[in-house]
Amino acid sequence: MASPSEFKPTIVGFLCNWCCYGGADLAGVSRFQYPPYLRVIRLMCSGRVDLEFILRAFAKKADAVFIGGCHLGDCHYNPEGNYDALGNSFVAKRILENIGINPDRLRLEWVSAGEGIRFSEIMIEFGAKIKALGPFGSSEGRDTDDLVAGLDAATQLVPYFKLVERERFRVTKRTEAGYKEFFARPDYEPLFKELVLDKLTMSRIMGALRSGVLTTETISQKLGVNGLEVARHLHLLSQQGIVRMDADQVQVAVAA
Repeated sequence: MASPSEFKPTIVGFLCNWCCYGGADLAGVSRFQYPPYLRVIRLMCSGRVDLEFILRAFAKKADAVFIGGCHLGDCHYNPEGNYDALGNSFVAKRILENIGINPDRLRLEWVSAGEGIRFSEIMIEFGAKIKALGPFGSSEGRDTDDLVAGLDAATQLVPYFKLVERERFRVTKRTEAGYKEFFARPDYEPLFKELVLDKLTMSRIMGALRSGVLTTETISQKLGVNGLEVARHLHLLSQQGIVRMDADQVQVAVAA
């Protein structure tokens, strides 16, 4: 087994064609050194980086995901496309955290085509951080199959997440400060938990139950979710007739 010093992380990088990709190209031409961990996917705009892209990259067991776009206010493809990337990154980090994945494995940065040295410095720093975290799942202390199952559950809910974001989490003040202020609002967290995280947890529970009859404790350990939270969701699912609970054996099964 490779020692931590031999670990070479795989970082999937979604780079904006007009700025960050140009910055990466300049870094190469100028021979600014940075670790060769990045696997580049070039897109026309960082706003094109769908939430599903991020989840699928991790589901394929990438050790990290990097998104690079134009500086805010200088989007070359869509006047505000990079603000969509900013909003997606906030949402994605909360979803990853709920699944049990360290949100530090996802990073968003703004790099212009003339900032080759900045791109190099960012990748050196990010590469070192991911190398210290170790392979996907290691710093999380979770079975990778369970993490992938959570990512699959989240991916299936992406259309729902987009609808919720459009209807309930639309940021009207399109500035970096405006986004940070919106996602830090006292009323945001409970609403996000109710509309997004609770829905995701239920989906993950149902995914676990498809493997057979499980105890509440087993589900809690498998998903890395507090036992009381699991019990609360099971009660709701039972009321809806989606699961059947055996009170004597403290077991649950998908209802017929």
